[in-house]
Amino acid sequence: MALIECPSCQKRISSKAKQCQFCHSSTDGDNESVRVISHIQKSNQLMTHSFVFLTLFIAGVVIWFWGGETATGMQSYIAVGCFVFGFVGYTITRARIVLHKRKSV
Repeated sequence: MALIECPSCQKRISSKAKQCQFCHSSTDGDNESVRVISHIQKSNQLMTHSFVFLTLFIAGVVIWFWGGETATGMQSYIAVGCFVFGFVGYTITRARIVLHKRKSV
């Protein structure tokens, strides 16, 4: 008995298992197509996260300069929070995309 990666969730399972104990997908059949589909789904998920964080970053900039003047008070805290959270999230997500592409199918 050896440990193999599940074609759907990439967790380690027994090579004799009929289905994954984590995601309950079948381990027999066409595993290569399941692996490719799983890789594409993960890529799409990472691109969606990237888009959300970029939108949050842009929203922070728009809130900061809304009305022609720089933000003050509570508006400035919201703008800076959106800006920082969006920038950090976008940077981390882009790094995850690069690492995911290196592990391509």
